[in-house]
Amino acid sequence: MRSGWFQLVPHGLEITVRLTPKSSRDAVEGAESGAWLKVRVRAVPEDGKANKALIALLSKRSGFAKSRIRLQSGATSRLKTIVLECNEGEAREAIDRLLG
Repeated sequence: MRSGWFQLVPHGLEITVRLTPKSSRDAVEGAESGAWLKVRVRAVPEDGKANKALIALLSKRSGFAKSRIRLQSGATSRLKTIVLECNEGEAREAIDRLLG
């Protein structure tokens, strides 16, 4: 299973996220340009605060525990790769929840 912004990999679901920190609200705004999932957080991009807020928001929206979500790459970049540790069935549900 593959789309522009997500890919099923052996250890879970890999998601490409474009993060906007210092926003007026926390929100998952959907897939943009088919290339990434657009996400906004209120947290500032200092000391990993925006990354932690991103993981917390994805946890809330996907229904996955924060411990099952990890930042794979892009710690200091707006474009990030996130991995949700799951099986294929859970991945489909997570995609629906993230977009819903």
